[in-house]
Amino acid sequence: MNKTIQTVESAAAGGAFLIEDIYPSIDGGRFAVKRIAGERIEVWADIYRDGNDVVGAVLVWRGEQDREWRSEPMVHHDNDRWSGTFTPVEPGQYVYAIEAWTDEFATWRHALARKQLSGVDITLDAIEGAGLLTKAHGARQDAAAVIVRQCEDYLQTGEVMPLLAAELGEAMAESQSRPDLTRSPPLPLIVDRDKARFSAWYQMMPRSQSQLPGQHGTLRDCIARVPDIAAMGFDVLYFTPIHPIGRTRRKGRNNSQVAAEGDPGSPYAIGAAEGGHDALHPELGTIEDFRALVATCLEYDLELALDFAVQCSPDHPWLTQHPEWFKWRPDRSVRTADGPYPDIVIPDFTSVDRIGLWNAFRDAMLFWIDHGVTIFAIDNHDTAPFQFWEWLIRDIRRRHPQVILFSKTYARPKLMNGLAKLGFTQSFSYFPWRTEKWELEQYLGELTRYPERDYYRPNLFVNTPDLLPYHLQSGEAWMFKSRVALAATLSGNYGIYSGFELLEHEAIPGREEYLDSEKYQIRQRDWDKAGNIKSYITELNRIRNENAALRQTANLRFLGIEDGETIGFVKQATDPANTVVAAIALTGHAREFWLPLGDLTVDVGGERRHVTALENLLTGEQSRIEWGGIRLRIDPDRDPALLFRCLA
Repeated sequence: MNKTIQTVESAAAGGAFLIEDIYPSIDGGRFAVKRIAGERIEVWADIYRDGNDVVGAVLVWRGEQDREWRSEPMVHHDNDRWSGTFTPVEPGQYVYAIEAWTDEFATWRHALARKQLSGVDITLDAIEGAGLLTKAHGARQDAAAVIVRQCEDYLQTGEVMPLLAAELGEAMAESQSRPDLTRSPPLPLIVDRDKARFSAWYQMMPRSQSQLPGQHGTLRDCIARVPDIAAMGFDVLYFTPIHPIGRTRRKGRNNSQVAAEGDPGSPYAIGAAEGGHDALHPELGTIEDFRALVATCLEYDLELALDFAVQCSPDHPWLTQHPEWFKWRPDRSVRTADGPYPDIVIPDFTSVDRIGLWNAFRDAMLFWIDHGVTIFAIDNHDTAPFQFWEWLIRDIRRRHPQVILFSKTYARPKLMNGLAKLGFTQSFSYFPWRTEKWELEQYLGELTRYPERDYYRPNLFVNTPDLLPYHLQSGEAWMFKSRVALAATLSGNYGIYSGFELLEHEAIPGREEYLDSEKYQIRQRDWDKAGNIKSYITELNRIRNENAALRQTANLRFLGIEDGETIGFVKQATDPANTVVAAIALTGHAREFWLPLGDLTVDVGGERRHVTALENLLTGEQSRIEWGGIRLRIDPDRDPALLFRCLA
């Protein structure tokens, strides 16, 4: 087949094909669309040219490092709008494009059919059609056989019917010359494994896992906690930094600027004489202990995530080994981070040896990947340039496409969007500050619309080591349950920071920060303390795992509950056979309300049917739908969330 290909730009200049309005694409192809391995990817585009000739089009795609393109047919709908699908089955970086050409044989057949209807003599037209068969080349053996047979039938009978056989049209569609073949610019695609779309994170401070008062926790203590965390249904165990902690300008309790004797310092002040980003804090244990932790996590279907902060303490070995990687003041002291962070130094990512610095951070990440880490939460990364992150993400994904990179910054909205576009697998969100019904509906509406849904995967954390939202500071159990239910059901990805399940809520007055934060001191806890909500979280995670509708974020629609203190929504799986409806209380008093379901339908054996009943996912009780909805009672003190599976 003639594969001389014009680009869309050259075709436009010559008046041939225009391929426009391609979906999905992010900023015209500057950034990659994100999808999940095994997920069918639907591509749409406007494809047209001048005149009335018949157009052929295919969707082509390949792995970014592959040489050969694979193709799938595209289907014409109306108004020159075409669609096609393809399904990458492995995580990785891909590209896809659209090819269009003039189907000369189909154009001939179309013109011949019109002449036949008008009764015009078609003898010469038939000869021209037979002539097109002689130009076919490069066909598969079965297609070539069809072309030869039909040509011979025409030559023997002189009848035009052999040239109009459907199987000949199919054989010629792939075998004829395509001199005006035009390909759109390639568009990038990131394909992730399923955990990028669906995960439940449990974050903890490793040094606070000892059960002995005042004693520094070890990785062996963390191993002892794995069964409890897995039993709650979490599948990601997320550690704050585990590296040696600097001593120079070390922070004291409650973020005081002067540390007392024995204060452990902030784990985010990375680096000391014992090592830097590729070293373990010696009190946590050895690298053999770390391997044992990874193995135990795998045994309990947990993956280990590490904080990866691109910052150093003033004691980090790099400051003496590579002073050119840092900014120095006139008195030859190193420039520390802005604000109240004298224990942290931000490297100079634009230094004369920036290549060496960039490679050093990349190599540190590769070190932990080699030791079994599959997920990294990138901290404080808004201090590094976009170019660094784009390079690092591409390099890591090229080597290890299974690795998940989580952007954990609360920055300006456009900066958070920009970092997501660069390729971060998941991103923090403003969920902790969205408490009113209209705020939640508006914000989740933004995250699930186009094009955000094609590149931004929110991870709804309810709290973090840095953040104790005001609405949790009263310590009311119903509020903790409401917030975790919202996070776990609105998004496919959510997380809690340890202590949430114990309703920890003591804050620094007037601030959204924990009092006696374990960022600056070691703490011990009774993980089975009375009043905990571990069983509630366990049930939420069970319901999430059993309902495909809750394993994703994008397919979300809010319901018009008139009660302004109750939010309602419906989520449908890609397979619409699983549809979940939720109603969650945003305030603490009991009330009744009408839950409108309207024309909600579910798939039953390939047929769409109206929902006739709701099954309570916690109790199994079924309730009939009447007049397009159902009246419900919600008592937040018992359970602020009502979760239902739709039945037809």
